[in-house]
Amino acid sequence: MRTSPWNEPGFSTGGIWACLALLLPFSGAALAQDRASLSPLRIELNKIEAAGENCRTYFLIDNQKGDSWRSLKLDLFALDTDGVAAKRLAVEVGPVPGRKTLIKLFDFPGLSCSRFGRVLLNDVMTCEGAANSREECLSALETSSKIDAVSFTK
Repeated sequence: MRTSPWNEPGFSTGGIWACLALLLPFSGAALAQDRASLSPLRIELNKIEAAGENCRTYFLIDNQKGDSWRSLKLDLFALDTDGVAAKRLAVEVGPVPGRKTLIKLFDFPGLSCSRFGRVLLNDVMTCEGAANSREECLSALETSSKIDAVSFTK
């Protein structure tokens, strides 16, 4: 009985490496496509109101088209009407379930709402769930404001 060339030592190893080399570009494209398909998480500054000596902010988090986020901690800055950084606030907006819209309230302590000119999404401190990295998470976030006098940007 004659042996097949498939049984020769080293023959199959070379074939496996050749197949892997052919598949590698496709696996990278699949990963890039997964990242590109990350649905945006829209965060809207919806309302501000005085709460004693604080300014209470209402953020509408719209995740109607996306997957769940277990944790999402944001680094926010309130800039006054002159554009000067007035207060910094770290807020946890997660968990954010998939196919859900939420409203979260956060107080900027010791800051009058009349001094608010803009809220800046400075960075993402923690991101777990739909995105694989802080950078990917930050790029998936879309900001907007319902308040004419106060913008919300990143």
